[in-house]
Amino acid sequence: MTKFHGYLRNHPLAVDVNEMEDEFHYRDESIFLGYNQVTMDAPPEGKIFEKERVVIVFDGAIYNVKELRAKLEDSGYSFSTTLETEVLLAMYMDQKEKMLDQLRGMFSLLIWDKEEKELFGARDPFGIKPFFYLESEAGLSVSGEVKYLVDGEKEELNIEGLHHYLTYQYVPEPQVMQQEIKRLQPGHYLTKRPGEPMVTNTYWKPSFNPSERVSNSQLKEIRDTVRDSVHTHVQSDRPIGAFLSGGVDSSAVVALAKEIHPTIQTFTVGFERDGYSEIDIAKNTALQLGVDNHHYVVGIDEFMEELPNIIGEMETPVADPAAIPLYFISREAKKQVDVILSGEGADELFGGYNIYREPNSLRMFHYVPKSMHSMLNQLAEKLPEGMRGKSFIERGTTPLEDRFIGNAKLFNETEKASVLKNYKAEYDYRKITEPLYNQVSHYPDIQKMQYIDLHTWVPGDILVKANRMTAAHGLEIRTPFMDRKVFEVASKLTPDQCVTKETTKYMLREAMRGIVPDSVLYNRKLGFPVPIRHWLQNELYEWAKNLIEESPTDHLFNKEYVLELLEAHRFGKIDYSRKIWAVLVFIIWHQQYMEQENLGEEILSETLV
Repeated sequence: MTKFHGYLRNHPLAVDVNEMEDEFHYRDESIFLGYNQVTMDAPPEGKIFEKERVVIVFDGAIYNVKELRAKLEDSGYSFSTTLETEVLLAMYMDQKEKMLDQLRGMFSLLIWDKEEKELFGARDPFGIKPFFYLESEAGLSVSGEVKYLVDGEKEELNIEGLHHYLTYQYVPEPQVMQQEIKRLQPGHYLTKRPGEPMVTNTYWKPSFNPSERVSNSQLKEIRDTVRDSVHTHVQSDRPIGAFLSGGVDSSAVVALAKEIHPTIQTFTVGFERDGYSEIDIAKNTALQLGVDNHHYVVGIDEFMEELPNIIGEMETPVADPAAIPLYFISREAKKQVDVILSGEGADELFGGYNIYREPNSLRMFHYVPKSMHSMLNQLAEKLPEGMRGKSFIERGTTPLEDRFIGNAKLFNETEKASVLKNYKAEYDYRKITEPLYNQVSHYPDIQKMQYIDLHTWVPGDILVKANRMTAAHGLEIRTPFMDRKVFEVASKLTPDQCVTKETTKYMLREAMRGIVPDSVLYNRKLGFPVPIRHWLQNELYEWAKNLIEESPTDHLFNKEYVLELLEAHRFGKIDYSRKIWAVLVFIIWHQQYMEQENLGEEILSETLV
């Protein structure tokens, strides 16, 4: 695996880029472009390519490159190599940013026009590949990793990012936790000339357009499109495998990939604690699909030993516990394969989360006069925390725009005012979601929720942890559901075709009937669960307590409040594990990136001894 980076100077002598060396690079008086090698088993041949007046640095994979090349050849273009980067340069010279509408794949790219003195950069539609940048008086720095944008000194913390992190369990794009660094958002491109400000534009944005159609024709369209996407994504001259959890998404990917690669290897991970492993389900599914399954059981000692590495690999903190099994399963998969398929995106596109059923379950409140909603909500707030019915009434009397901010929600604003030393009301979570809700005010509630997740949860959490945990082991991840053609089909479904009274992802499940075993079609979703709740009550309690107390983050957190949450959780009063875990992850990340120390490892070793 390799990573791109570049630097465009505003002035010829602003930075001495001659000091920046890479085995694969281009530089002139205005720009430095590099592609560094992260692992020795994947040389970046052609990832940086120069032809005539343009040079490109590219990270990713274009799955329809053969078709694009054939079109260019038909129009008279002559190629000197078989590299996909030459195809991209030819398209850019012919179509400029319009080329992006034809690309099918995952990518971050930079193209430098030496004559026009203009830098062009773009990121794939869903944000599968990372794209960070830092714009300053000196110029524009761009990279696929945060570490190339820092100068070795301690960075300034993004306080707004911290506020949002405590709500969402990640920092929503375009921000990261480092103050000056930003992310180019999915489906966007940028242009930059020396001495002029950077300009960004949108070239694609997901939108839902449901249409009432005959279900049978839709089922065939879904089946054919997903099959085509999987078959396209498995094109590789390197060993390829797939994650397998036992649910319909990963099972469908494996079953369809097997049509092209009959010997495809599958990988599953679980934990020692009962109820936190899908290994048995995955083994049975693999047996029915006729593929090999490699599984691995993670123990708590190994989990804690690798935790600092897991958080460090994230670069910007993500408190999703699912990153942990992803790290271990990627490590095990890399022993067998170089490319891995995964089912990310199916839930957001086809309506797979149980939270998407909430609008239907709360429908009874439509018959309660709006004038009574406020009164009922106030009464529910006075009920004891955890009391049955309290949450139901609160949610039913709260507008969707105020209660749903994405698939994960940790601290509310009142709680954030208690946990943060310098809480700022202007960093309310609605700052992220309100503009998105305004764009889709005409959508049904379920599709509003999908829209919010696609613009926040997917690029901020799902794809970040998938990309970073696989990249940590030199593994290339591919996500066939995160495909524009698949989204186009899914976007036509009505809410009732996604979520029914009995199930979620209804049309996808039915489309996969006959492809995956019947026993898998309606499996309850687990998704590599992690026993954080139990561990923080028992084995990890002392570690968590020591970490909170000894961390030099007193200027950020009200530690007494956090410790109260830990004590309440320890004695089983209320499950505060996700909130506590978010603070712990941030503390370890803060030590590594802000303090540039490894206190977390020291406390860990003392605790385990």
